[in-house]
Amino acid sequence: MTVSPSPQDVDVVLPCLNEAGALPWVLERIPAGWRAIVVDNGSTDGSAEVARALGATVVHEPRRGFGAACHAGLTASDADIVCFCDCDASLDPSLLAPFVREVREGGADLVLGRRRPRGRGAWPLHARAGNLALARMLRRRTGLRLHDLGPLRAARREPLLALGLTDRRSGYPLEMVVRAADAGWRIAEHDVPYLPRTGASKVTGTWRGTWQAVRDMSHVLAEPPAGSPAGPPAAGRAVR
Repeated sequence: MTVSPSPQDVDVVLPCLNEAGALPWVLERIPAGWRAIVVDNGSTDGSAEVARALGATVVHEPRRGFGAACHAGLTASDADIVCFCDCDASLDPSLLAPFVREVREGGADLVLGRRRPRGRGAWPLHARAGNLALARMLRRRTGLRLHDLGPLRAARREPLLALGLTDRRSGYPLEMVVRAADAGWRIAEHDVPYLPRTGASKVTGTWRGTWQAVRDMSHVLAEPPAGSPAGPPAAGRAVR
């Protein structure tokens, strides 16, 4: 029998930088009983106030960087399972429900969303090219046959903290996967629709931003395995 998560079981971390226009759409799609943690990373458009008015928990992270915002949300969480989702309306957080079930029922330790673009301009060519290059480098580094390093994901909080993630820029999502693989986690990947985002991208909106992100992530891949961080006692592999 499948057990539904209780309200204390799931937090959704939403890194946020000037996303006031997207927040209502995103927050209304958080599954009932889950807590939304909006991490304001220096917004100037009133995002924090919008999020708070819509019932989200707001955390302020003054140090700029996608990884800094994600990690601030992770450390602010007290839930059993923590999810991550972009705050720009490109991804529907309700799609995290089966990810959480898979983690809870022991089918995987980390579940990732493989982005499938829907609509004109949902995923620029340069961003796809950068993602493909990183997926190939990840495969050489870990053996994982993943296709995407997208931000929609779910895992248990305590093992995530035990990974000891240190990147605070664009490399954070990749570092999570690399360290999880080194620790022997079972990693699953499932298709999710990827919609045109609201507003301008802070990372992959330009060739320059994309390749800066690729550079950050390449540094992560160049690091040697960091021993065996604490984590689920599973044989490291990708599961479908």
